Order: sequence, then structure tokens, then C-alpha cells
Amino acid sequence: MSETADMEKKIILASASPRRRELMTFITDEFEIITADVDETIAEGTSPEDAVMQLSFKKAQAVSEKHKGRTVIGADTVVVCDGSILGKPENREHACRMLKMLSGREHSVLTGVTITDGEKTDTFFASSDVTFFDLTDEEILQYASGGEPDDKAGAYAIQGKGSLFVEKINGDYFNIVGFPVSEVNRHLKMF
Repeated sequence: MSETADMEKKIILASASPRRRELMTFITDEFEIITADVDETIAEGTSPEDAVMQLSFKKAQAVSEKHKGRTVIGADTVVVCDGSILGKPENREHACRMLKMLSGREHSVLTGVTITDGEKTDTFFASSDVTFFDLTDEEILQYASGGEPDDKAGAYAIQGKGSLFVEKINGDYFNIVGFPVSEVNRHLKMF
């Protein structure tokens, strides 16, 4: 077995997201999933860019502390509209309010990523812009009732039926899904 293969087996993805798991396989199949519960509270006034980087750092650090010498990747994604962070909806009504806010407008999707081995750490974020078509109340209610928005930042999944709302994107599609694969790969190679 090559030294590279041995190094790859040391990678931990600190995320329970099935989307991140799938996207990580574009980089390597030699990783495992280990997550940790972390407090995702961010201080008021924190910029969205700093928020996603802080959250990715918390997730990666929590797992790294228990797995010394392993390379850990943590990530966190948020949707930002009018400077406000839209996290995961609390319920169907909250999802509908978020989607109504995004209707006919451009918003940003930010993903913070931290790569750490306990000694050195690389934290960065990727940003992509998404513009939605104007959505009818009926479209919003039907989509929110289907359950897809339940665990998605901004209450939609671009890789699912939420794609029907998207007029255009500017930036990395995979960042919008929740894991900027090409950027993670480049940072991981430099790491």
C-alpha cells in the first residue's frame, strides 16, 4: 500500500450530511465520518463569512481533539439574504417565510471549511450567488409540504426539487449543495 493511500485513510469528515459524504467521494473514498455535537451559537454581529468559518472550525476541532494525528474536515453552510443568515427552518411555516424572502431575488450561499490535524489548521469559505424565479404561494407551500426543506439552510435543496426555483447561479454549484469540492481538494493537497 502506498504512502498516499495510508495518508488518505487518516481523513475524517466531521459531518453527518449525506450530501457532503457523497461529494467527499469525488476527492477520495478513503475517509470515515465522525461527528461531534457542538454549540452552533454565533455571537450577534458576527459576519456570515466569519460565522461559517467559526462553525466549521468548532466541528473540526471537536473531532480532532479525540482523534490526534488524523486530518479532519469540518464544514458548515448558510444562506444569506439581505445580510441575514437563514439557517435550517424550524417548521413548515418558517420554511415558507424563508422561501418567500428568496422569491425573485438573489441570495448568497456560504460554506465554511476547516481542515486540521491538531497541529496546523486551514480555515476558509466559499461563496456562490443564487437567483430564484418569482415563486407563487402555491409553489412555496407545495415544496415546503414535501419535507425537502426541513434540514436545509435557506429551506431548499438545489440538488433536489429546489432546483426548479433557480433562475441562475454564479459560483461553485457544489458549494451551494454544501461542500465546495474543488476548493476543498486544492486546500487538502496544500495541507
